[in-house]
Amino acid sequence: MTDEEAGGPAEGAGGGRIRSIAVHREDVASALEATLRSDREVVLRVTPPFSGRMRARLHAIDTGTEVAEADGSETSGRDGDSPTPIHVDPRDLVAEVPPYPEVDETAAAHPDADVETRRERHAEAVEGWRERVSGSIVDAVELEVDGETRAVDVTALG
Repeated sequence: MTDEEAGGPAEGAGGGRIRSIAVHREDVASALEATLRSDREVVLRVTPPFSGRMRARLHAIDTGTEVAEADGSETSGRDGDSPTPIHVDPRDLVAEVPPYPEVDETAAAHPDADVETRRERHAEAVEGWRERVSGSIVDAVELEVDGETRAVDVTALG
């Protein structure tokens, strides 16, 4: 939600001061997992025009495109006159980032298990990691907006 929508003063091109962002817990876990598991920088992106019903969505910085949503939709480029999209590092949205479960660690923990059992155990470990991440979304995050750093409330969905 912006101050403009709440009846307060508008700031910057085409919008008010951002007071809160909404993130989906699964998007935060997916962005964090992709960032930790690859050389891609995956963030949550808030795209102008900013409004109270906006949600930060997955975005891979190296490709410059939105990561497709589960429904197949994809947010494309922006108008040249619009404010710059805001990129939120998923690590900033999690109170304490738990270590990602590595395959070798799972295998070492179950040395006598067959390959299929190891795969299942690793999948369970990853799912547990995603649940811990989803359960530790912060209440607020510092964002740089229009050249200044602001505290913004975070609403976790899902």
